[in-house]
Order: sequence, then structure tokens, then C-alpha cells
Amino acid sequence: MRLSKPFVTLSSLISAITLVTDVTSPDFRCYTSETHATATTIDVAAGSTLGIMSDGTIYHPGVSIYLALAIHSWNLVKSVNVYMARASNGDAASFAGDGAVWFKVYEIGAITNGGTSITWPAQNLPGVSFTVPRALPSGQYLVRMEAIALHSASTFGGAQFYLSCGQINTNPPTRTGTGNPGPLVAIPGVYTGYEPGILINIYYPVPTNYTNPGPAVWTG
Repeated sequence: MRLSKPFVTLSSLISAITLVTDVTSPDFRCYTSETHATATTIDVAAGSTLGIMSDGTIYHPGVSIYLALAIHSWNLVKSVNVYMARASNGDAASFAGDGAVWFKVYEIGAITNGGTSITWPAQNLPGVSFTVPRALPSGQYLVRMEAIALHSASTFGGAQFYLSCGQINTNPPTRTGTGNPGPLVAIPGVYTGYEPGILINIYYPVPTNYTNPGPAVWTG
């Protein structure tokens, strides 16, 4: 994983070939039970741009959310979602992210035109950048990105989630945001696997629309 502000390097939390298909698994959060990865906490000002860079381009069709992703198959990615969770103990490095503490800050979905065609802006991207919400309260946060490959998503459990997490410290200590991030969700728990943005045939019939799974984006 590489985070950028622009482009500050963090260590990746998952390998380039790891994926999760069970949205109820504890590994759906950051997949650290297998990788035992660690990362550096970096300072990022609220309102600035945070970049998530891939170790390869996104090639599976799909959507994405949450920090620099180590993945060899971005051409399969169709959608992306990025979530953040404030470390209630003040230390992102030791914060587990349990409970309803996650909120979405960015997403990339699909472009549709009523069933004639569907395109995926996240596909083949070298990375993702988004604005850290300006009203984000100061503190340390986990940042989680998921890239969802939907090429096999027409059956339950077929969607492939490529996950990566990082750690940031925001607004240190000269500024305090006054926003109230939300809606808050638990990860795992945010999805059932039956959402139309997860269980979907992207080929035929061509979808007339696409909605990213999960809550609305909090822009601050």
C-alpha cells in the first residue's frame, strides 16, 4: 500500500494476490490475521488530498473505497470504496476497528446509460486520490480501501474484495474539525453479500444502473 499526500509510502497490509469473498469474515476488515502486517502512521491535514497507489493497475471491473492497494489485477476491479474509522484509544496502530465506527469518505462506481452499456472508471487505474473531509475531527484514523472485482459476481460469494488499510493522524494539533462523520457502520457487518452492487451480473442483461454498496459518502 502506498498513501500519498501526495504520495507518502506506507507498508502494505495485504499481499498483491490476496482477496476475500466472505463479507462476514473477520478478515473482511483489513485481512491482517494472515499477513500480520504493520504500517506507519502519517500526518495528513483535513481538506488535503490523500492518494492510494496500487502496486499494479486495476483491471477487474468493479468499485473501490479505502487506501493504497497492493493488487496485481486492477483490470478486474469495477468499483471502489474508501472508509475511515477514528481510533477511540488515540492510537491507530493499536486500534482494532471493532464495532460501528467506520464511515465512507469516497467511492468510484459505474457509468450507465439505461442498459445499453456500462463502464467502470476504476478499471485500470494506477491509484485513487480523494479529499480528506475538511470537517474531520482531529485524531488518528484507520483508512480502509476495498476494490471490488465483479466479473464473477452473478452468484452469491462471487464478488472478490481486494483490501488494504493504512493509518493517518489528522489536524495535528493546530486545528480541530467540528464535523460529525457518518453514517457509522461495522466492518464486517456493513454488507450481507446480497446488495445489488455486490450480487450482480455485469454482462447480460447490461445493468441499467449501479449503486455502490454501503452507506452514503460523508464529505464533511
